[in-house]
Amino acid sequence: MASFASCNKADLFLLLALLSASATAASFYRDVDITWGDGRAKVLDNGRLLTLSLDQSSGSGFQSKNRYVYGRFDVQLKLVPGNSAGTVTTFYLSSEGAMHDEIDLEFLGNLSGDPYVLHTNVFSQGKGNREQQFFLWFDPTKNFHTYSVLWNPKHIVFYVDGTPIREFKNRESMSVAYPTNQAMRIYSSLWDADDWATRGGLVKTDWSKAPFTAAFRSFDADGCLWSSGASSCSSSSSSWMWQELDATSLKQMRWVQHNYMIYDYCTDAKRFPQGLPLECAARP
Repeated sequence: MASFASCNKADLFLLLALLSASATAASFYRDVDITWGDGRAKVLDNGRLLTLSLDQSSGSGFQSKNRYVYGRFDVQLKLVPGNSAGTVTTFYLSSEGAMHDEIDLEFLGNLSGDPYVLHTNVFSQGKGNREQQFFLWFDPTKNFHTYSVLWNPKHIVFYVDGTPIREFKNRESMSVAYPTNQAMRIYSSLWDADDWATRGGLVKTDWSKAPFTAAFRSFDADGCLWSSGASSCSSSSSSWMWQELDATSLKQMRWVQHNYMIYDYCTDAKRFPQGLPLECAARP
């Protein structure tokens, strides 16, 4: 066998490239902490895969080691298959405290054959009530799909497989609170919410199907790290910092909303008898 010293330059370059790729590849061991579940959360495949499980005793969850102010956050997720009624799988960002900020993706389980509901919400300074819900246009239990959040000073955008489904713009000029300075961690969980998750709680969890399991891979947090009260980013340090939706992206988002949106808080006048939230009037 040739020694390291006798490798030619091409071999050495290949070796260094492989070592570099290994060092930068997504690793749940490096990027997250399992926070609850008493062994129901498992990191597998040398850190490339993480599974969360739920049974009648407990669910499970994890959180990012780092906190961020602004960023692009992606994960590939394969949801609980079969009869998952009553279960909720989440991927979200949140700060701490009563006046917290939060950006939610929640996947509400179903009876076999029914579509999953993707529930989205935005909290600013402790105030939420900004829900939009969608049916997914594919079976999210058969394969991994990518779910993403872009959060920058201009807007928050939710993506499914690279297609934007929702935009929440910064309307601070209209006195609408917007997440700007509270550092957030990324969280994921699988838990029982059969009092509301499926058909408003009419369909309960069938524990004979437990344990329920969801799988995560390709977790990527490209954000401004928050440490010692300061952000790692300058105003121009990342391409996503000032990214906006172009005409093609807006067309894609309108297609999703026209065909798959099933709830929009900005059209729910009964819920807001004193008037719809201010940002609703500014939406096209």
